[in-house]
Amino acid sequence: MNALARVFARPPFIGLFPFAVFFVSQGLGHSVMIQIERAIGAPGMYYAAGAMGLIGAFLLWLGMRQDSEVSGTWLGYFAAWLLWTGWVEFSFVYYAIWLGVPDLMDATGEVATNAEYLVMMSSLGVMLATLVYFLFNRETRCNFFRWCHRWLGMGTGKPTEGHKRNFAAITALETIYLIWFFYLFLLIIYDENVLGDQHPVTYGIAALNAVWAIYLLRRLLRFKRVATALRYSIATAIISWNAYEFVGRWGWVNDFFVNLEEYGWQVIAVAIASVVVVSFCLVMPAGKKERERMEAMQQELSAS
Repeated sequence: MNALARVFARPPFIGLFPFAVFFVSQGLGHSVMIQIERAIGAPGMYYAAGAMGLIGAFLLWLGMRQDSEVSGTWLGYFAAWLLWTGWVEFSFVYYAIWLGVPDLMDATGEVATNAEYLVMMSSLGVMLATLVYFLFNRETRCNFFRWCHRWLGMGTGKPTEGHKRNFAAITALETIYLIWFFYLFLLIIYDENVLGDQHPVTYGIAALNAVWAIYLLRRLLRFKRVATALRYSIATAIISWNAYEFVGRWGWVNDFFVNLEEYGWQVIAVAIASVVVVSFCLVMPAGKKERERMEAMQQELSAS
């Protein structure tokens, strides 16, 4: 087992394994949401969603107490996953139902966009307004924001010397914003008043998104440090998921995670496999080295 773990603690596996988990977790979020709506229904589903969010908040609290980048990143991601699915998405479901917002139908009479996502579009201004803070944050390590600082002359000064980053909080917040941003990005593109899902420009954007995802994945598979690969794989997986969303919107694939009547057992198998992969990643030698590095840093701080 140790020999096998050492093999998989090298490129490309330290990036590929978490990428696979983060990618399928986007679809599993849809599966969980649909199952809660169908199996419980209102008002019980709102209590279940509230409980999911509380578990996410608890995981974030645990993650923020961690010194290890690896465990902090994993806890931060799953905290964001639960907070988004439980509190954010179901709040849009609640108000879509309460306000009587109808689903958007396509020309064939099928649901093109669910009502809760139409309500979500109203959060665009809130996202952009709060995103300004993160854009101008001098402590940011986001490659895109730092690119903006360099090329647009928008820097707000050097990072604070000795500033200690909390990786669970950073991961959770960045994950929520990535999911939120790309939800709105796709919804705006699909809007017939903007482009529409059949517009040639939409196909062009989908192609660019696919190229971007492949570029990020190629970079990810060369990473050698597990903590860095973890955080990079989150953005790579979410951007790659957009490609799946595009082809699903066009009906080119049968959505594996939404059609639970047909693929229920397969979705359960994917969920179990994801748990196994996460457990395996946590015991990789790279993870142990990371913990040893953090312990050495703590000893140095104690000695000083």
